[in-house]
Amino acid sequence: MKYLILLIFLLNNLFAQTNDFESRVESGIKQIYNIKFAEAEKTFRSLIADYPDHPAGRFFLAMIDWWKILLDVENESHDEIFFQKLEDVIFQCDKILEKDPQNVDALFFKGGSIGFRGRLRALRESWLKAADDGREALPIVERASRLDPDNLDVQLGFGIYNYYAAVIPEEYPLIKPLMIFFPSGNKEEGLRQLRNTAFNGKYAKYEARYFLMTIYYRYESNPWQAEEFAKMLVEDFPDNPTFQRWLGRIYVRQGKLQLADSLFKDVLRKADENFYGYNFPVALREANYYVGYNYKLNNELDSAKIYLTRCAEISQQIDKEEESGFLINSVLYLAQISEAKNLFEEAISYYERLLKMRDWGNSHTLAKNSLKRLKG
Repeated sequence: MKYLILLIFLLNNLFAQTNDFESRVESGIKQIYNIKFAEAEKTFRSLIADYPDHPAGRFFLAMIDWWKILLDVENESHDEIFFQKLEDVIFQCDKILEKDPQNVDALFFKGGSIGFRGRLRALRESWLKAADDGREALPIVERASRLDPDNLDVQLGFGIYNYYAAVIPEEYPLIKPLMIFFPSGNKEEGLRQLRNTAFNGKYAKYEARYFLMTIYYRYESNPWQAEEFAKMLVEDFPDNPTFQRWLGRIYVRQGKLQLADSLFKDVLRKADENFYGYNFPVALREANYYVGYNYKLNNELDSAKIYLTRCAEISQQIDKEEESGFLINSVLYLAQISEAKNLFEEAISYYERLLKMRDWGNSHTLAKNSLKRLKG
């Protein structure tokens, strides 16, 4: 009898520990996605202290840096610390796997760390290294899946690989020859796996929703499906500027300009109130552009000029190798506004400035025709 009581006590204690661990991980993940980085760091450092042999704490500490990178992609100052933290996770996982080769958690977080390393390398257009990381991560994740077939978080990695291995060679022909060394992808299967994780995953469901939002917008040309996942993310994480901006540009693609205008005005409000990530140049540029564009469409030209001028000024700070579409369109709209207000010398100056930039759409044709008309 006493052994039965002892067994029940041990099982209850184990169950309590599992619940504590999972609830703290879930809480920390939500803090990261809602850009509460200080709270997330506190959560995961305490997790490491209480569960030092589990790689989750170190992995999600690295995810804080990943989101710092995503919020300000032009800024590479977080890259090195992110890579270092991922290497720490990989090292810890390898130590665990030396003793227990079947440890699913170690396999999952090692594969995830290599996958995220590849994501940053792809973001920095280091395509060969990124592809090699994908090749290295895939069998690790497959092994974890065989050991734990009910783990839907693992399907995130499969879904990402299947989709992009099919799509990227068509989008970037220079990479196509490299793909002969990698397993072939399956776009439809990738979408199915991502959707399964998005709706049924435990730790990875938000990341799957993020991927599906961007995939449907960028590669599938389906802003209606993209909106489904963007709304989920904004509802769960209302203070994440990346999710909010994505929903805004999805609304623009759909022609829901009033919804987009309200959303981007909220981005500017949060920037004024110093919400983290909202006052970064990339966020300010985009929000000012779409608010100014909507004012122009509504013929509120003075207001449009204020926001489009801000967009142009911020773009000049950000643009490095060539002028962005934000800058070119802002200058074009400023020229058209000046012309509509009979400020012809100002309009001429804007159009001439436009011709010094790269051609974007039909910007040079519009500028030349307008100059011909204004100069007689």
